[in-house]
Amino acid sequence: MSKPNLPEQVRRLYSSNLVARLIELRQDLHRHPELSLREERTAQKLYDQLSALNPKELRKVAGTGVVARIAGRNPEAPVIALRGDIDALPIHENTGLPFSSENDGVMHACGHDVHATWTIAAAHLLTVNPAEGDVIILLQPAEEVAGGASAVLASGALSGVAAIFGGHVDRRFAVGQVVAQEGPLAASSDVFEIELKGRGAHGARPHESADPIVCAASVVSSLQTVVSRRLNPAYPGVVTIGTINAGTAPNIIPETARLTGTIRATDAETRELLISEVRKIAEAQAQVFGLTAVVSADGGIPPIVNPPGPVAVAQRAVATAVGEEALVPLGFLNMGGEDFACYMEKMPGCFMRIGAREAGGEVIPAHSPHFYAAEETIFVGGAVLAECARVAGLELQK
Repeated sequence: MSKPNLPEQVRRLYSSNLVARLIELRQDLHRHPELSLREERTAQKLYDQLSALNPKELRKVAGTGVVARIAGRNPEAPVIALRGDIDALPIHENTGLPFSSENDGVMHACGHDVHATWTIAAAHLLTVNPAEGDVIILLQPAEEVAGGASAVLASGALSGVAAIFGGHVDRRFAVGQVVAQEGPLAASSDVFEIELKGRGAHGARPHESADPIVCAASVVSSLQTVVSRRLNPAYPGVVTIGTINAGTAPNIIPETARLTGTIRATDAETRELLISEVRKIAEAQAQVFGLTAVVSADGGIPPIVNPPGPVAVAQRAVATAVGEEALVPLGFLNMGGEDFACYMEKMPGCFMRIGAREAGGEVIPAHSPHFYAAEETIFVGGAVLAECARVAGLELQK
């Protein structure tokens, strides 16, 4: 198989045989997507791929995760981790790709098939040209439900790791472009639930009720003022109601209504403010309508805020692996969540956005039934991650 259209310094890292094997792996993963915590086939496929490299260690962790240890030049040097996530989404694919999902209602609509493959690519490159210290190759499950990173940390698989690097495909950027910058790169993600408890009655006699549906409507409207009137406009934030459930028939006023939603912020203070305001508004509106409100928030995941040291490592790695011109600014604030943030609470790290739009391609949002990442992205991502491990290992020894 001929090599894809790539920057020359990336192209020369991969043999034609390895290119073919990595493309085959990506297409296989894309064709057989699995939901969070059900990635059994995916995990075994990735385990087998890593086993062929004869790593120092290889094991499954956190249920359906896989961890391998690739030997470095110096066993005393700092250990670096590279992370790729592996789970898919409950979306019916409509890409028209010849390797479209064969699992109806499940697809890799967020590019984790490519994330897994480029992490395997990095393992190949580090086996041939090792980093200074050992490198942990982490294939993480359950990113989409924000539980995988915490489970990996709890397993102890990253004990002793000095720094961690990862990235996400992004069709807003062309293949060969990489965002590696300081500051916020992803938002915190908290899920909240509001249960409004009232008094049911006949729909023809509403005065006999304490109507949770009318209260729910008022809560939804009032929550729109949290960001617009309680949050300093200089700080980004999102409060979104995603579900409302109440009632069983058109002529019955129900006892309860249940609302769920998400809160996004890029700093701890804003996150705390938004959670507090959602609680206050729900409880106050319930009181106005003669109901009670039970509000819960799940604690979610923190924001990703890239620190300067690891960013400098990533930028140097991108410049070496792809070229200085590959580095581009994000140019907008990303309010999506990413559980890579959980690792960065425990160790230094940098998370990147890696261009996934082929030449002449259109911008397609992630989590869309039409989303896919260009295959060339595999090789850029693998080269960048491998070089991050090499640069970080040297820098952390100084």
